[in-house]
Amino acid sequence: MITIHKCTVFFFILFVQALYCQNNWDEKIKQELPNILQKHRDLVSIPNVSSDKENMMKNVTWVTGAFGKLGFEVSILQTSTLPVFFAEKHINPNAKTILFYLHLDGQAVNPEKWQQEDPFQPVLKQQTANGDWEIIDWSNIQGDIHPDWRVFGRAAADDKAPITMLLTALKFLQQRQTLPYNVKIILDLQEETRSEGFLSTLEKYKETYAADYLIIMDGPAHPTNKPTLTFGCRGVATCQISIYGAKLPQHSGHYGNYAPNPVFRMSHLLASMKDDTGKVLIDGFYDGITLDAETQQLLASVPDDDAHIRASLGIAKADAVGKNYQESLQYPSLNVRHIETSWKGPGLKTIIPEIVTAHLDIRLVKETDGATQLEKIKKHIEQQGYLVLSRTPTDAERLQYPKIVTLKTNAGINAFRTDVNSGIAQKLRQTITTAFDEEPILIRTMGGTVPITPAIQVLDIPAIIVPMVNMDNNQHNPNENIRIGNIIQGIKMCLAILSMEL
Repeated sequence: MITIHKCTVFFFILFVQALYCQNNWDEKIKQELPNILQKHRDLVSIPNVSSDKENMMKNVTWVTGAFGKLGFEVSILQTSTLPVFFAEKHINPNAKTILFYLHLDGQAVNPEKWQQEDPFQPVLKQQTANGDWEIIDWSNIQGDIHPDWRVFGRAAADDKAPITMLLTALKFLQQRQTLPYNVKIILDLQEETRSEGFLSTLEKYKETYAADYLIIMDGPAHPTNKPTLTFGCRGVATCQISIYGAKLPQHSGHYGNYAPNPVFRMSHLLASMKDDTGKVLIDGFYDGITLDAETQQLLASVPDDDAHIRASLGIAKADAVGKNYQESLQYPSLNVRHIETSWKGPGLKTIIPEIVTAHLDIRLVKETDGATQLEKIKKHIEQQGYLVLSRTPTDAERLQYPKIVTLKTNAGINAFRTDVNSGIAQKLRQTITTAFDEEPILIRTMGGTVPITPAIQVLDIPAIIVPMVNMDNNQHNPNENIRIGNIIQGIKMCLAILSMEL
């Protein structure tokens, strides 16, 4: 009885301490929020398109100073393109290590499409009664700050907001003598252009990057803006299919009904790959994928509003690959992203095209890989009676074979997924639940692809994505923004993760 009583008291004390810390952090964030927003404004004000090396290095200088003030040892790892920013705080050789990955670059901008003078001069906005966004003066952050106000600017959300959140949490925790584990941080300067520099360093700096776990701070949280953990992402492979008609474009009056039009042949070929419900008909395309009862329950627990999703997309009915949105992401997809014929000039000509090319992408899941899926597509095309080449056909081949395809492929990037019941997953779930008094939303696999996936495979470490920005942030588009409420929540998530005992 005494032992039980002592345990009860012990856990009660832990609960009270956790509650006190949580309330304390809330107050601390509220007090510091004007300074946090000003620092974020400063960071977003530095242009960060990776093709602009001079400004990218100004970003590097800014984060070098910020992490240096927090006691991190900073290294700038050179590559043949842009360098990789690496920071480390070594606590104990016997402690676990978490590697945090974020990116410092942003998408290119077209200033004419932005509703502000300069995408790299961030503005503060509030929403009006009719749903429009109006600029308010930055001096407003010295008063009561509304969580639904937003900072508009390129990279305000993707991915400078998580950098601000992480830096703020580290600063708040600086008063502690130690963190509970060793911390390593990578800031990728070319994530938006496939991470060429960072990926080229994997073998050379494999030991430098070595860690027990990888946390990727990128991407949007669930549309409800509730704390979210994402355990994987789909990969992507691509292919290009070309079908031929006559050697040159032909007059449709002179040769209509005589010279085959390759566009119709392409339409039949593409139609053979999917049924009317959206399911892929290519043999073995979904092989190896099973969703057990536990997984189906996990997917169904995500609070997606199917009617809202369809309304926002403007579609009456979704494809029937999965029973719901989350289930649809657990299968590889086949998408036609572009079709082109020979004539690309202004206006229309009454010609029979000599060639048509379809560009396809295949979103991959953990159970599938790009090379295998592309081989299945090739076999399917052959089954439709086509000679499949990897080059342009010769004149002799054109005369011998009525149906010819040139197929060019790129196996691309494979998917990754960490078990939602793994040790680090359970730790993160428990930590976030304690910090927010509710279970985080668990996303088994997100639909998009993150370029860091090859690094996960090379470094061979469990990886989890912690998305913290608002879903409607206009990522990669004009008028990108970060909701202030998400900044506050993201700081709390970072504080919880950085305080987590491993």
